[in-house]
Amino acid sequence: MLDFNVRGENIEVTEAIRNYVEKRISKLEKYFDSSVNAKAHVNLKVHLDKTAKVEVTIPLPYLVLRAEETSPDLYASVDLVTDKLERQIRKYKTKINRKSREKGYKGVEVPGADLDADDEDTDSSESKFDIVRTKRVSLKPMDSEEAVLQMDMLGHDFFIYQDAESDAVNIVYRRNDGRYGLIESDD
Repeated sequence: MLDFNVRGENIEVTEAIRNYVEKRISKLEKYFDSSVNAKAHVNLKVHLDKTAKVEVTIPLPYLVLRAEETSPDLYASVDLVTDKLERQIRKYKTKINRKSREKGYKGVEVPGADLDADDEDTDSSESKFDIVRTKRVSLKPMDSEEAVLQMDMLGHDFFIYQDAESDAVNIVYRRNDGRYGLIESDD
């Protein structure tokens, strides 16, 4: 189900480290449908102050899971990031199940946009307004609450989605005061 891409920065990824990462993150597979095949991107960093940072991104067809943790111990960081991902999955599934019960759906397709798909990095030139990265997203219908949840789970400050009721393209964003804003298009 999960394939792993484990990379290290300022650290050699030994077989023991790789096995530990795969064993811990594989425990998340119990939350996935058996037909889901995903690639877990794991980035391990060791900083000069001897702290270890672990970043994990798991793009799924309906959701992108992403978490990062820093601690003095690499193995503890792996444990913390796994726990954080598990909480994200449970929170998302609980929210989707509650919404499906409220709306009376029997089968629910969990919506989401894979914001890490089709990355294309380009070289920046001299102007500060040059576009240095392009991302393509496929918009799936959802309501603003689900969009805010997706945005929080990805750790982004904004999220673009297609409104399920109006079919318009909307944007939710995190305001400086910590609350959320909504930009609706005039389609």
